[in-house]
Amino acid sequence: MRLSQYFLPILKENPKEAEIVSHRLMLRAGMIRQQSAGIYSWLPLGKRVLDKVNDIIRQEQNRAGAHEILMPTIQSADLWNESGRYDDYGKEMLRINDRQDRPMLYGPTNEEMVTDIFRSYVRSYKELPLNLYHIQTKFRDEIRPRFGTMRSREFIMKDAYSFDLNKEDAEFAYYKMFTAYLRTFDRLGLRAIPMRADTGPIGGDLSHEFIILADTGESEVFCHKKFLGFDIPEEDVDFSDRAKMKAIFDEWTEFYAATSEMHDEAAFGAIDASEQVSDRGIEVGHIFYFGTKYSAKMGAKVMGPDGREHEVHMGSYGIGPTRLVPAIIEASHDDNGIIWPESVAPFDVGIINMKVGDETCDEASMKIYSELQKAGLDVLIDDRDERAGGKFATADLIGVPEQIVVGPRGMKTGEVEVKNRKSGERESLTLEAAINKLTAR
Repeated sequence: MRLSQYFLPILKENPKEAEIVSHRLMLRAGMIRQQSAGIYSWLPLGKRVLDKVNDIIRQEQNRAGAHEILMPTIQSADLWNESGRYDDYGKEMLRINDRQDRPMLYGPTNEEMVTDIFRSYVRSYKELPLNLYHIQTKFRDEIRPRFGTMRSREFIMKDAYSFDLNKEDAEFAYYKMFTAYLRTFDRLGLRAIPMRADTGPIGGDLSHEFIILADTGESEVFCHKKFLGFDIPEEDVDFSDRAKMKAIFDEWTEFYAATSEMHDEAAFGAIDASEQVSDRGIEVGHIFYFGTKYSAKMGAKVMGPDGREHEVHMGSYGIGPTRLVPAIIEASHDDNGIIWPESVAPFDVGIINMKVGDETCDEASMKIYSELQKAGLDVLIDDRDERAGGKFATADLIGVPEQIVVGPRGMKTGEVEVKNRKSGERESLTLEAAINKLTAR
């Protein structure tokens, strides 16, 4: 991608409305634009990151055996009346009527709709287990939207829903999603701590929030230091192994971890002071097991092996991609801008042509650009006729992990400078060596 032809509306000054660093940097880097309170457009740079986040979420959901669908954002109030939640959900739900005056709503979540899909097609226990998920826009009319896309009214959520014959199978589904979440956040460059949580309006009796530690987090968290060092399940982990899934869950939930809402002072105090972690955190995922709460009310039953009908046991599992992007920034930035984990960076490499119009610099820049693109890397070349200082500032602000600086002085010896955004390390290499180094990574 040529920066001279790319839509990247950089802001030089810090926006006054931005209270936290992620909101400030997302606006400055031209990732998002606020359209109204708590509602944002995602601009090209932000959309590239968001898509990469969604891709990782999707890969891990598929790996765990979930099947992707796509449900509509507008739902019939009739389904929510069946479950009893239409009147209970509160003012966060946006209620509307269509032209036939039928009550509708802009979905804040999809338990009712997915249950309706399930009961329409699944009849036998032989079709279980089943886990359906989608990545879709939601709306919750937050009383105080703030912090950019961290706490917005319109947002994107990955929500998955599991269906099982009994509690034992449903808990196995819960453990699989628990493991998938650990892997997902790790691939996003985050250390997410699972904490026992309140079930809230979703309902149920088993729930965990996944929280990353950050000074600007809205949650007060208390946990054992061990959570910062546990190994993440490997890519080849067997999701069909019940004992393994239960072991992973037990390992991660054996030690104390809670938000302020679930905090047990005595239990936390029992931990040696040197092992205590008391901090603030950002919720990036939430999972629930709620048994037959929805299936009982909405008639979602299957014929069991005993020849009798059984109400299915359900769970739901949410991750907010539009919240994850600012969460990653909160966890990884410096005074100059964003430091993206390589897995979600909008571009893998940035080429800075320090003297556009210089034949040697232009040819070297385009050679590197062409070779890296052929190798499958996402490359941004700054070919604008601007000062070198401005180009360096832009590359650091938007967080390009690897930067190649092509200038007249280096071209005299046939060398370019390769800079790593995270470490700040710089290295002078020949063109070929620089290309080989980056394509090898």
